[in-house]
Amino acid sequence: MKAFSFITPAVAEYLVGHTTPPDQVLKELAEETLTATGDDSGMQISPEQGTFLTMITQICGARNAVEVGTFTGYSSICIARGLPEDGRLTCFDVSDEWTSIARKYWEKARVADRVELRLGPAAETLREFPLRPEIDLAFIDADKPGYPVYYEAVMSRLAPGGVILVDNTLRRGTVADYTDGDAAAMREFNDLVYGDPRVTSTLLPIADGLTFIRKH
Repeated sequence: MKAFSFITPAVAEYLVGHTTPPDQVLKELAEETLTATGDDSGMQISPEQGTFLTMITQICGARNAVEVGTFTGYSSICIARGLPEDGRLTCFDVSDEWTSIARKYWEKARVADRVELRLGPAAETLREFPLRPEIDLAFIDADKPGYPVYYEAVMSRLAPGGVILVDNTLRRGTVADYTDGDAAAMREFNDLVYGDPRVTSTLLPIADGLTFIRKH
C-alpha cells in the first residue's frame, strides 16, 4: 500500500481492511498490469483509492468526467462505474500500449460504452476539448511537472461546483522534506492549488496523497 511511506504499516493495513475491496475484474486488471508493466505497475492507483473514486463520482452526481493519465485503466473503470448509464468519461493518455490493456478491461467491466480515449500529449489534446464549463469531475494522474498545465486546462472547462481529484500530491511523504529536490514540482503545484481563489481544496492522506478540489 502506498500510504506505508507516511503512516504506520499497521494503520495502513487496517485502513485497507476496512474499505470495500475491488471486484474480480479489478483484481485481474491489477495482476495483468503487474505482469505487463513490471516496476511501472506502481503507477496504478491503489484499491482503496479506486473505491473512493467510484463513491465520489456517485456523490457528485457527475455525468461528464475527464481523466488525465489512464495507464492500464483501473482508475477509469472506477470513475466510469460511478457515472449514470448516459454519463461520459473522456480519457487522455499518450500510450497506446498501456491503454490497450485498459480497452480490454473496459469491456470486461461493461463500461466501454461510456468511455472515450484520446491519445496524444494531454497538454495538446485537452485544448481540443470544448472550452465550455461542462466537466463535472476530473482525475489528474499523469506526469507530475505537467500538473499545472492540466489543472488549468481542466479548470477552465469545469462546471461551477465541479470537482478535480489530483493523485500523488504527497509524493511518498517527501513534500514535507524541503531538502528533497525531487518533490519540488509537487510542492509548487500544491501551493498553486492552495492559493487559487477559485476553489476550496483539501489534501487527503489516501494512497500517495489525493487532493480534493471543488470549484466555487
